[in-house]
Amino acid sequence: MDTKREIQEFLTSRRARITPEQAGLRTFGTGPRRVPGLRREEVASLAGVSIAYYTKLERGDASGAHIYDLVRAQHPIARTRRRRSTPPTIRPSVHRLLDRIDAPAYIRNGRMDIVAINKLGEALYAEILLNPRRPANTARFCFLDPRATTFFVDWDESADASVAVLRAEAGRNPHDQELTNLIGELSTQSEDFRVRWARHDVGAHDAGVKRLHHPLVGRLELTYEGMTLATDPDLVLFVFTAEVGSKSDEALNLLASWAATENQPIAAGTSDR
Repeated sequence: MDTKREIQEFLTSRRARITPEQAGLRTFGTGPRRVPGLRREEVASLAGVSIAYYTKLERGDASGAHIYDLVRAQHPIARTRRRRSTPPTIRPSVHRLLDRIDAPAYIRNGRMDIVAINKLGEALYAEILLNPRRPANTARFCFLDPRATTFFVDWDESADASVAVLRAEAGRNPHDQELTNLIGELSTQSEDFRVRWARHDVGAHDAGVKRLHHPLVGRLELTYEGMTLATDPDLVLFVFTAEVGSKSDEALNLLASWAATENQPIAAGTSDR
């Protein structure tokens, strides 16, 4: 990853999206502007910093949030060989917690690999887990599996969120070989991914509403919450619930009954890529 270029593209893409009118700035003259969106001096004025300082930011001398992650990656101390990630070890207590949650739940890492999942989670995400490749990856499913556009009712929103999460992870762990491989795979095989990756959007998306079309129980509207594991900060636990008494609640109960009759759980463990 060329982090200086990443920083420049990130910042310029941000200011290119905002017009002077949207920012509340007065413009003079009727001639065309040479740059889309805001000029550097306009961003500096809005941010209360000097033009020279903002110019340094666009050249990689930055700190704070996602930009800091990118800059840290190009610091000499951080320049290391790309490394393969060690598959996470899910502690027995976490497995017990998953099993005791009376709702669909799973744990994923920053690459969007599903590394642990409970029985009802397997039933809910059966479409994703049909692919025998492990670990199952929700971003790979979203962009490379034709069933994704049916399973994710709001596919565009899910696609945007997936790329934003991977962008943020690339800033935090730029030397992660598996992450690099995943981004390369998605970039070469999906135009939809390439377009979104070029936007440089970053985000966590750890809470919200997910609308799914399950092949067995039909339409589901579920609220999800993501909770970072205190002892394992690289892992996030997601739990899905439905409003009590709603059609989605009834559908989840039906799914739970179906899952209870299944004898062979779908494993979410890791294997060779």
